[in-house]
Amino acid sequence: MVDQNLTLFNGPNENITPLAERCRPAFIDQYIGQEHLTAKGRIIRSAIDGGRAFSMILWGDPGTGKTTLAKIIAVHCGLEYHYLSAVSSGVADVRKVITSGERNRQMGKQTLLFLDEIHRFNKAQQDAVLGAVESGDIVLIGATTENPSFSVISPLLSRARVMKLQRLTEKSLETILNNAVETDHILKEGNIRFEDGVKENLVLLGNGDARRMLNILEVSFMLSGDGLITEKAVCEAFESTVLYYDRKGDRHYDTISAFIKSLRGSDPDAALYYMSRMIMAGEDPEFIARRMVILASEDIGNASPAALNMAVTTMTAVKSIGMPESEIILSQCAIFLATSPKSNASYMAIKNAKEAALSGDYEIPLHIRNAPTGLMKKMNYGRDYQYPHDYEYNFVKDEYLPEELKSSKFYNPTENGSEKSIKERLMQLWPERYGK
Repeated sequence: MVDQNLTLFNGPNENITPLAERCRPAFIDQYIGQEHLTAKGRIIRSAIDGGRAFSMILWGDPGTGKTTLAKIIAVHCGLEYHYLSAVSSGVADVRKVITSGERNRQMGKQTLLFLDEIHRFNKAQQDAVLGAVESGDIVLIGATTENPSFSVISPLLSRARVMKLQRLTEKSLETILNNAVETDHILKEGNIRFEDGVKENLVLLGNGDARRMLNILEVSFMLSGDGLITEKAVCEAFESTVLYYDRKGDRHYDTISAFIKSLRGSDPDAALYYMSRMIMAGEDPEFIARRMVILASEDIGNASPAALNMAVTTMTAVKSIGMPESEIILSQCAIFLATSPKSNASYMAIKNAKEAALSGDYEIPLHIRNAPTGLMKKMNYGRDYQYPHDYEYNFVKDEYLPEELKSSKFYNPTENGSEKSIKERLMQLWPERYGK
């Protein structure tokens, strides 16, 4: 039976231990959030209640409880606990834990290796863990902020359950905040109290991350002097925190996806918001510019041909000027693209043409083939070709597609922006295709 009256911090080092660590729950009944995993009858709670730990990958944003959950599993299941960070540890450190695990298994005791930021281990380093997981020498709990499908080797994934931790709800953050205020003796001895609305702001600033919220609270408390947490102190504390943004992980892809979808959806305000998040988090400005070049062609195209010129010019300027001035150029381009008329007709046209090209290797009509030699001319290469510039309006009706694709239409211009006039011209030139 686990003694739930134990306290994690009761020595002289408590005063220098961060608030988030002082408030870390030691037992499952104290754990807040992730009810889809920890509620009665759910997978992790069932494992804990049964005392049967298993290897798993905890995937979630910072401050969602990955480290805490691993420690709780170790406590409840009676495992020897080892913590390693992939940032500062190597294969040699892992092998020491495995050696300890081998000894423990011979004595009937399990060993838990918590490998923080497992996505930072390369394939060879992850391979070093694999054998010990297979043999049962260690129970592995890996923590990652990035999608394990892309960062954890397949053999290890097949031997560990992936558990997705969600960002904490405002209700969960509120409970964690109140628990900290009510139970942490340093806060209580400092006579902590709040101006109206400040607690609610702390929860909002946490943005699903309990550690971040508690860090802002702790800095605010130190700034207060007399224990009164003011809105001014919270704002000052918040400015010292860094927005979480994994430049190679899900937050990276989610944010750029939201940015592109906002441009495509003609919402300049949303586009600027997501672009600001990327810039503030240190995203490569050239990456943002490159994505706008692609969107200018894929989602705007001939509805506003100037969009591609604007995007390419922006990319060139960003390369030449650098930050922070480049954010003004990025902003101008994003607003232009978001407010431009939209068309994906060029994108769909090449997609349709590629499908037709894959359908068969059809013969190119003889009259539009190249005829650089006399033999080719005798074989009728280029014969009867009609040069458009010899005709009125620089156009003459001819057939350019292979016989099997005669009168096929891959490009479907819209009625938007400049593409409307393109459509009208094509309807005049090719009424059998575009007049329908």
